[in-house]
Amino acid sequence: MQYQPLDATDAEFIEDILLKYGDDHSVLNLSELDGYFTALVSGPVQVDIAEWFPAIWGGQNPDWDSPDEGKRFIELSVRHMNALATQLATNVQAFKARFEQTEHQGQTLTLAEEWCFGYLRGVAVGNWPELPAPQAAKLQVIAFCAEQDNFELPADLDVAQHRQRVEAIEPAACALHDYWVAQRQG
Repeated sequence: MQYQPLDATDAEFIEDILLKYGDDHSVLNLSELDGYFTALVSGPVQVDIAEWFPAIWGGQNPDWDSPDEGKRFIELSVRHMNALATQLATNVQAFKARFEQTEHQGQTLTLAEEWCFGYLRGVAVGNWPELPAPQAAKLQVIAFCAEQDNFELPADLDVAQHRQRVEAIEPAACALHDYWVAQRQG
């Protein structure tokens, strides 16, 4: 098993494949895939590749141009999942979600919508049961951001509030991971 994080070439390959084979029902970029995998490795049970892989594509596996292309995508996906699982389990302070960046009125803003949307997709595929109130509140931090339309930021965006909400996402994801780890061990 490889636990090495993706490098820039690997990330670009994944992005290209998601664009090439994706549609309106699939994971569309690496940020969304990162959120998806974070939820999968954080959940109550391990989800089999036979369930999580087709869900990337909206339920239907791609008709690959070549077997090598499909094999490489799967290997990189599994490697990324393993790296996330290892990081969340052993070095949670270093956990960094793959959020996107944009310019808004001359400022760089972090966008977390796609990552959060992917996380919720992972929660659904992982079939998470109802959470106790403290953990449900953590999940709501992520769900709220997934519901935001960050493609066109409003001119009157409260930048400070936006940043606070985005800054709360990684700690919420880590807390949910820790909760499920404790449940699995208990």
